[in-house]
Amino acid sequence: MARALNKLTARTVATLKTPGRHSDGGGLYLSISRDGSRRRWVFLFKFEGHQKELGLGSAAEVSLAEARERRRQARALVEQGINPIRARQEETRAAAPSGPSFGEYATAYVDRHSSSWRNAKHIDQWRSTLSIRKDGQGAWIDGGYCEAIRDKQLADITREDIVAILQPHWLEKHETMSRLRGRIETILAAATADRHRSGENPAHLPGLKHLLPKPQKIAAARHFAAMPYADVPAFIKRLRLVRGMGALALEFLILTAARSGEVRGATWDEVNMESRLWTIPAARMKAGVQHQVPLTDRAAEILQLVRQLQPVGDIADAFVFPGQNKGRPLSDMSLTAVMRRLVDGEYTVHGFRSSFRDWAGDCTPYPREVCEAALAHSTGNAVERAYRRGSALEKRRELMIAWAGFCER
Repeated sequence: MARALNKLTARTVATLKTPGRHSDGGGLYLSISRDGSRRRWVFLFKFEGHQKELGLGSAAEVSLAEARERRRQARALVEQGINPIRARQEETRAAAPSGPSFGEYATAYVDRHSSSWRNAKHIDQWRSTLSIRKDGQGAWIDGGYCEAIRDKQLADITREDIVAILQPHWLEKHETMSRLRGRIETILAAATADRHRSGENPAHLPGLKHLLPKPQKIAAARHFAAMPYADVPAFIKRLRLVRGMGALALEFLILTAARSGEVRGATWDEVNMESRLWTIPAARMKAGVQHQVPLTDRAAEILQLVRQLQPVGDIADAFVFPGQNKGRPLSDMSLTAVMRRLVDGEYTVHGFRSSFRDWAGDCTPYPREVCEAALAHSTGNAVERAYRRGSALEKRRELMIAWAGFCER
């Protein structure tokens, strides 16, 4: 007896939410992921004694009638002794456009426009989130959020691809994902203008709103949780028991009250051990203004320890805190991992800047302008700007020495 066909209805398909595979008969199934975020059509068939699965498209984009037609075509191929999966691959290869992949085009776009962007950190954020960073040999570096579409042809990128990238992090990292969505939309819009794709932009927000959580359901952003400054000395004692580049970089960050990106991106040519000064160029600063950081004895000692861990030779432009990938700095997660190990997510790396500022305000006689200048904050105050210049650098050096002394208690 032949198996029944056309078991599902359009209404059932629209309302069905139960995870799993729901048969329409004849090998056609509506497959719903465990969390309900992915709903797609699949055709199951046997070929040469093995069970096979052919994807027929997203249920959001392919109607029940169209899915049945695709099933009919696939079954016809099977009956002719043709594997429909191989047939599709050959068809795709034959029709493959000669245009660039998403990764290639995104790289060219960033290269073309980065000269007008505010700083190197902003450029690196584009490259890292779009998964288009390369090593010294020109190979892709793993990481970011767009690896799944990096090698995909621009014309083949769908709304389902974008949802698959954004949805897993939409609540936890909403600001990052919102920026990433905008970057992908910009890349695809430029690709359309360059005639590498056509039709609606799958990263356009209105088309994604019904597929992602509504803004009011997203938890309010938390401020960077700062460790109370009274707890910092005990934390540093525990931190010094942890081995590795991440622990050294984190202690250096605390002692200099610098941002994570400033520390991780530091190169040896920015450091003057003779004058005990670390000069961060404007291109790497959030405000786009050069910042000088006095180095205390312990901060200088950390640099000497780190230098001993690095190869002998010319290191002028090498990273002070190198990562595992050659030619790349230590990752942000390396510092975060050390924090989680010691305080289990209660406080953040960035919060140490607030710890320093609270200590400076509560426990020292130094004027507000000196404390703010130590953090490279700019409020437009002329006195504060003066404290950022070399003529007042010694005031800030005294403040950082006092902070290091407090941290050693």
